[in-house]
Amino acid sequence: MTQDRSGFRRLSRRAVLKTGAGLAGLVTAPAIVRRAGAQSAFDWQRFKGQKIEVSLAKGPRGDLVQKYRKEFEELTGITVGDEQIPEQQQRQKVLIEFTSGRTTFDVVMIALHVQKQLAHKGNWLEDLRPFLKDPSLTAPDYDFADFAPAGVDYVTYSDGVIGSVPINLDYFVLYWNKELFAKKGVAYPKTYDDMVAAVRALHDPKAGVSGWLGRGLKNANMTPWANFILNWGKDYIEHGKLQTDSPEGIASAEAYARLVREFGPPGSVGFNWNECQSVFAQGRAAMWLDGIGFALPLEDPTKSRVVGKVGYGVWPPGPKAHHTSLYGDGMGISRTTDKKGAAWLYCQWATSKLMCARNLQGGYGSPARKSAYNSPETVAHFGAQREFLDAMIESAKIARPGLPEIVAVTEFRDILGIALTNIIGGADAATELKKATAQFQPILDKENA
Repeated sequence: MTQDRSGFRRLSRRAVLKTGAGLAGLVTAPAIVRRAGAQSAFDWQRFKGQKIEVSLAKGPRGDLVQKYRKEFEELTGITVGDEQIPEQQQRQKVLIEFTSGRTTFDVVMIALHVQKQLAHKGNWLEDLRPFLKDPSLTAPDYDFADFAPAGVDYVTYSDGVIGSVPINLDYFVLYWNKELFAKKGVAYPKTYDDMVAAVRALHDPKAGVSGWLGRGLKNANMTPWANFILNWGKDYIEHGKLQTDSPEGIASAEAYARLVREFGPPGSVGFNWNECQSVFAQGRAAMWLDGIGFALPLEDPTKSRVVGKVGYGVWPPGPKAHHTSLYGDGMGISRTTDKKGAAWLYCQWATSKLMCARNLQGGYGSPARKSAYNSPETVAHFGAQREFLDAMIESAKIARPGLPEIVAVTEFRDILGIALTNIIGGADAATELKKATAQFQPILDKENA
């Protein structure tokens, strides 16, 4: 390892190769144009003059594509209208528009962990396989094989249709405040029990510091709970049956709720990720469990008081297993658009090697392309701490989908999320989970029938 002038260690070639990612370099936009232009079958300017609309969930990946939008417009001659909407509202808007039979957008960012099966059942998106096979529509250097298998699996339906291309794979990690740890002489936890002990030691309400940050809001709280139930040795659903009221489900929910209730800041029961992010950025919490894609503002001196003090750690092993939860986003083409070609060019650009490298380099999240992790240029100019990259690589080895791939995933999150919110508030875990499980199981049975 070497250090650059910012103090961050660079990833050695040997370390890169150990990840199994393969080798590729960082390209530039002009290089894309030159290589594509040399291929008579493909032309980035083929749909010049068209305008497309893009629906984005508000967050780092939306920021990234908007930041470089003009580059795409210059490359293609296509004008882009893009809108970022808070994720819950965006998901609702997308559902309403697809249900209406006509969308106002041509390209859509979908949350694969929430909308994948809904999109499949509703036939929302174009099958991208014909586009990928057409050399006149797909750039010769797009290299779909460069996407990690987990990403390809995420965007592929059970019948083989590819409904979108992966733009991000979000692993849950443990953010920790190094300064607070150092002041109390606490080491980063190696096990779940170590973590609980660290939370207790670092919790200092009189100083305005909480030992723990976690989502308490219904629906949103299901994603962090996944890390607990997985490490208690269960998935939410196994063989068509809910495991949420199993002994492991009850124990894991109690464990998560206790941390939020006893060691979180006041009002945690109503927190989503953005409230957690804000508290952590102010230096008022020791640990926060959430997606690694929320890291960027923590390293921005205009938004954060903890710049240079943030640690990024792999979620410690639990009582029975060692997993972290995985979520993802894809870029797809609306079935109702009459600008499918232009929309596909945008999807290619947004998920290209260049944009994925920028995603990682700028700390916007964890791209789905293997090449992003081993470009010497990307690593050399890496904007976040080295622990960010290490946490991402190591978490990928133990990641499991954090939500079941079912059509009724929103109802699942709502019903079980209400139970978890009640438990955080002090209700009996077994009672709440048995009631919620009994309420949702018939919905699951109907879907599986």
